[in-house]
Amino acid sequence: MPDKDPCGLIKGIAKKMCENDWEPEGGSDPDGGGGGGITQGASEHVKDLAETLIKTLDGLLAPKGGWAPEKPDNWLYQQFLWLGQHLAVAILVCVIVVCALTAWQGAPRLRQLGASTGWTLAAVAGMASVPGVVMLLNRAVASAFTTAFDSDQSTLLKTISKDLDRGGNPVAILVIISALVVALAFAALVFMTRQLGILAFVLMAPLVLASLARGGDTSAVRAWAMRLLGLIFAPFALLLISPFVPMVKGSLVMEAVLLVAADALMLRMIFHGIPYFGPKIAGAARGFVESRTTNPLARAVVRAGSPDFYEQENQPRMPRTVNTPGRAAHQDRGVLFAAYGIKQQQRSSRLTTQSAIDKSQREAPRNQQLIEARRAARAAAAQPTTPGPRTQAPAAGAPGPAPVRPPNL
Repeated sequence: MPDKDPCGLIKGIAKKMCENDWEPEGGSDPDGGGGGGITQGASEHVKDLAETLIKTLDGLLAPKGGWAPEKPDNWLYQQFLWLGQHLAVAILVCVIVVCALTAWQGAPRLRQLGASTGWTLAAVAGMASVPGVVMLLNRAVASAFTTAFDSDQSTLLKTISKDLDRGGNPVAILVIISALVVALAFAALVFMTRQLGILAFVLMAPLVLASLARGGDTSAVRAWAMRLLGLIFAPFALLLISPFVPMVKGSLVMEAVLLVAADALMLRMIFHGIPYFGPKIAGAARGFVESRTTNPLARAVVRAGSPDFYEQENQPRMPRTVNTPGRAAHQDRGVLFAAYGIKQQQRSSRLTTQSAIDKSQREAPRNQQLIEARRAARAAAAQPTTPGPRTQAPAAGAPGPAPVRPPNL
């Protein structure tokens, strides 16, 4: 019975190697130094991985599509569009009624009526055009970003691809792959925050534009447009690293350094570019990195992207302050005396005893936390950093130093 083929269960290149019938691509080197084999296959896999990471990075930073509706007939946008249009018409009707009731004032009311009618028509037309304008801006930003970062051999991503194709030190290749993976994580965070922000501001557009119907007050529209444009054009912050690309061409390690700088810029982009929640998100990313690494370089990068900051909050709703009957009567008496030409002495106000007790009880937890924080800070400041020389005190009952007598003159 013939022996079973030992290579029968193996497929592909491994089977040819088992049968001694495989030759590396490009022929074999007679001196035994030819490339190929497992090393060449691994190198190709690393290059393919790098190309995939680069394409994904480019697509996340400036995607050609977005989550925001591209046309006004989108179901979600139509709900806000209906609300905004009816709100604008309701404001216009109110202005018409007010102008009709005060028509005796003449030209000012006619001007107000004309301005309100014109701005209402402009607002209704603008509501339907916002999704298309945002879609065109997104595509323009994506094309410009691709041109600036992945178009020719002088851009960062193309330079990395070219240097990887050329080969080099395996350690440098591993470093650049690691930098690409980290940059991909920050790019995913930028993508999520940008897309959610653009979607929210596009849906808010009808409600903001409806405010124009009152008479052309554009303050709310300007604030809304500035935040939306900041979200759309945020990726252009990475242009700050473009001038340094020709200096590091050919060095994968220095290109990895540029990618690390791009990570800090992306985090700073979230900090400043995402309205309302940007500092919170960037601070959470910084805390996530600092809690999982002790590397000083990684901590310095996230601190550069998300600096320390203080937050201000709205004062909580407090009970209103009213005057006691005696103080209210005192103030009205002063008005009466002033009518007779008599100047009354003004008295400063203060809370009653019970009101002061209620206020102190309400603010007691916050005040206690502040007191403990100040006490800890003073204790840390008063603690000596280096122990000074100690002087040994004389033992109990031991004679002290003899007094110095003045010389007899």
